Amino acid sequence: MGAVDPLAWVAPTAVVTGDVSIGPGSRVLAGAVLHGDLGPVRIGADVLVMENAVLRGRANHPLTIGDAVLVGPHAHLNGTVVEDEVFVATGVSMFPGSRAGRGSELRINSVLHVNSRLEPESVVPIGWIASGDPAQLFSPDQAEEWWQVQEGLDFPGTVYGVPRGTSMREIMRRQCQVFGPQEAD
Repeated sequence: MGAVDPLAWVAPTAVVTGDVSIGPGSRVLAGAVLHGDLGPVRIGADVLVMENAVLRGRANHPLTIGDAVLVGPHAHLNGTVVEDEVFVATGVSMFPGSRAGRGSELRINSVLHVNSRLEPESVVPIGWIASGDPAQLFSPDQAEEWWQVQEGLDFPGTVYGVPRGTSMREIMRRQCQVFGPQEAD
């Protein structure tokens, strides 16, 4: 199980559940949710997790954040790896199996898609999508081009454990079971 380093601080209104480790000097601000019930969440030293960010570990994709990282307000990090000195701005989404290389920047409302790898020192512009391994950058108006890369990255298999084409009814039945009450060990 995880642990909060004595030199870290977690706001009283943040929620930390399950297997979560927080390194020295790190700060978790009001309303942030660190969900380690389904898989580990590992946060390094001197990381700032701002208000209302959601960080979720997954069994097959632990969430790992290196040192000296900013996670902006309303960011959503789900089963991703964030290397050292990365800037994750407000509203960024990072999906399972993704990786942001050292010193990269994900600007406001950008996306690092499932199973995609952002090279070190890269920048994802405001509202853009990074997809593929290595990631290619797509502006919001490039849906057709983006789909050609994204389709092969297996979003439904990675995130929900089902093949593409599985009905939403079946996906949600499974998800409601996964996120139901957790049995105590």
